[in-house]
Amino acid sequence: MHIKIGTRGSKLALAQTNHVAGALKKIAPDIEAEICVIKTSGDIMQDVSLLQIGGQGVFVKEIEEALLAGSIDLAVHSMKDVPGQTPEGLIFAAIMKREDARDVLVSRGNVKMEFMPKGARIGTGSLRRAAQIKAMLPDVNIVPLRGNIDTRLKKIETENLTGVILAAAGMKRMGYLEKITQYLPVELMLPAVGQGALGLQIRKDTLELAGICGKLNHPQANAEVSAERAYLRELGGGCRLPIAAYGLMEGNRLTLEGLLAAPNGSTIVRDKVWGEIGEAEELGKKLAGLILEKGGRKLLDLMC
Repeated sequence: MHIKIGTRGSKLALAQTNHVAGALKKIAPDIEAEICVIKTSGDIMQDVSLLQIGGQGVFVKEIEEALLAGSIDLAVHSMKDVPGQTPEGLIFAAIMKREDARDVLVSRGNVKMEFMPKGARIGTGSLRRAAQIKAMLPDVNIVPLRGNIDTRLKKIETENLTGVILAAAGMKRMGYLEKITQYLPVELMLPAVGQGALGLQIRKDTLELAGICGKLNHPQANAEVSAERAYLRELGGGCRLPIAAYGLMEGNRLTLEGLLAAPNGSTIVRDKVWGEIGEAEELGKKLAGLILEKGGRKLLDLMC
């Protein structure tokens, strides 16, 4: 069985896709995987902010179009890049076992976040990260940052940054764990929706491939990410406000925590719900309702 797997061309995306291809080969030895690199808007337009080119979805749109057109058979996505709504005709056949969902700090001189000097320059291209940093440390300067992991790490020196914030999962997949200064606890830095999880997206009508990919589905990760994405959809995933959510399965109990914030961190609305693994979608909707009631609606009305 020959399948074409679509992915972005970054070193991290290729590493992730090769991992998926290897996992598929183990469960279905007759599979021959051809990796197809697809340039996305987010990859091409490196010199402008993500908000200017469409926000969430700029790293998946062209890949999903190729999937719908039949140019590829399977897409490998970092779930934190995927908008809340999935295009008609496409499904996620699997959410694979999740890596560490936390954010990390890589800093000059290994200075931890709690010891950042006034006026420290922290690089990030994420509204979510920027808002939470400003809420913790109002005197820190946020420096907009784009590019792959290597590029962002180099900018600590080339742009005289005190540090950068990155995803722990990406650092691990690239073999860069020794560069990490500090893992940021979710109590201080709530992760992006789907952070640390890889999703396998296919066309609805490719039933044989769905069966194969389904063997790579991780029920715990699927429940966590499903709850987070339901929360995102309910808030209106196209809104350009910092949104974060983190689902955690412990036994049969699923806890979901989420926030909605003003971009400058001046207002952060945060709450938590819990239930059972089969209630993922309902928990996402319930949490969104609580966030809206506690002040999120006012934020949305002002900013969206």
